[in-house]
Amino acid sequence: MKTVAILDYGSGNIRSAHRAMERAGAEVTVTSDAKTALAADGLLVPGVGAYEACMAGLKAVQGDRIIGERLAGGRPVMGICVGMQILFEKGIEFGVETEGCGEWPGTVERLQAEVVPHMGWNTVEAAEGSKLFAGTDADTRFYFVHSYAAQKWELDIADHIRAPKVTWADHGGRFVAAVENGPLWATQFHPEKSGDAGAVLLKNWVGTL
Repeated sequence: MKTVAILDYGSGNIRSAHRAMERAGAEVTVTSDAKTALAADGLLVPGVGAYEACMAGLKAVQGDRIIGERLAGGRPVMGICVGMQILFEKGIEFGVETEGCGEWPGTVERLQAEVVPHMGWNTVEAAEGSKLFAGTDADTRFYFVHSYAAQKWELDIADHIRAPKVTWADHGGRFVAAVENGPLWATQFHPEKSGDAGAVLLKNWVGTL
C-alpha cells in the first residue's frame, strides 16, 4: 500500500481529503512534520481560503521547502484548490500581491465572470493523454468552489523537456483546472468532493506513486 502524507498547515480540507485518499487505496498520514512529509510516497497539499493566509501557513511549517525538496528528487506532490494556486509564482487578492512557491510562472487572479465565486459542478477540457483523467468522459463534472485561478499558462518548455499536460475549464473565461507536470500534479477543483469522478482521479494519482 502506498503512503500519502496530507500536509497540515492550517489551510486545508483535511477530513474529507483524508477519507478520499483512504478510499483511493492509500495509507494516509496527516502531518506538519517535514521528515514525515518528505518520506511518504506522495504528498497531498490541500488548501481553502485566501492565498495570502495559505502561504503564511505553508511557510510556518516549511511547506514551501518540503514541496521544493520533494520535487527536486522527483517525488510526487499533488495540490488541490488553493493548494494548486500557491504553486504559481504569485497571487493577487483585493489588491494584495503575495509571493507563491514559484514552481510555475504566472499569477492567480480573480475570475472574470458575472457570478463569483464559481461554485458547483463543471466539465473540463482534459489534456490529451492525461493520466489524471484516465477513465473519465468529456462530460464528466467536477466540483469547484473558488473566486481566483490562473487564467494563463506561462511555462516555456525547452525541446528536450516533456511539456506539462494542462487541463482547462470555463467560467466567464478559460482558466487552468488541472496540471500534470512530471511529479507535480494539481487540480483547481476538489476531487475529494467530486463523488465517483473525483475518486477515479485520486485513484489514478495513487496508482502513479
